[in-house]
Amino acid sequence: MLIFNKKSELSAFLSPFIDQHKSIGFVPTMGALHQGHLSLLEKSLAENDITVMSIFVNPTQFNNAEDLDKYPRTLEEDIKKMSQLSHSIIVYAPEISDIYEGNTVSESFEYDGLEHQMEGRHRPGHFDGVGTIVKRLFEVVKPATAYFGEKDFQQLQIVKKLVDKHALPVNIIGCPIYREKSGLAMSSRNERLSMNARKKAAIVFEILQLAKKTFSEKSISDTIAFVKTEFEKHPEFELEYFEITDEATLLSADSKVSNQKYRGFIAVFIEKIRLIDNISLN
Repeated sequence: MLIFNKKSELSAFLSPFIDQHKSIGFVPTMGALHQGHLSLLEKSLAENDITVMSIFVNPTQFNNAEDLDKYPRTLEEDIKKMSQLSHSIIVYAPEISDIYEGNTVSESFEYDGLEHQMEGRHRPGHFDGVGTIVKRLFEVVKPATAYFGEKDFQQLQIVKKLVDKHALPVNIIGCPIYREKSGLAMSSRNERLSMNARKKAAIVFEILQLAKKTFSEKSISDTIAFVKTEFEKHPEFELEYFEITDEATLLSADSKVSNQKYRGFIAVFIEKIRLIDNISLN
């Protein structure tokens, strides 16, 4: 398995394949790989001539220094997991200096208002950091297709908007959420949970499923109130938000419209660790 730490070396390696019009599939990650990440790799391996995975904990998308410091960094274990899939995966694991060249700050991006909803509202500057790293990685790897998980559904929509607004020649593929047997959405942050908290966190998806049923029978406001009431029964959780939005615009919805796609988004804390999830309500 080839591992590159410098973008100049990775670009030089990939350049002949690009000249030969080989398709490059790309899976950008922050490491601490789980089955959700590996499913993206499997899809890229099946659909492309070459697959590149980046492993980089991007500092500019963290608005919480403690969260950045504690984010799991498990490169050796990640390499082992990838090698069990394929030895042909190309890994880009740069240092901060290689990406940011001594100026670790975000560029400013506009995503037609998508950036002001939910995660953007609760994590100021987060999507500027996401846009900065994704755009730079696309410029280095030059993929034909990039794969993102739907657990970060808002991020997926943001990346699609980034590609559209900057006319980047990349096809963005959203892939289904992978869940633990309990229903908890797979996330690198799950590794920071105690065994007890991880078990309890299954309630997040259980409540989302109940919210979907409630949404089919009652109003949007009733559904939101139901979720808040359910979490009041579980004081070990702090509900940061539950919102029902138009799936395309991510704007909060007040009333139902026929043939409109809706999605429920949630963010909660347990043991001071922030978990997010979402569910299609249609």
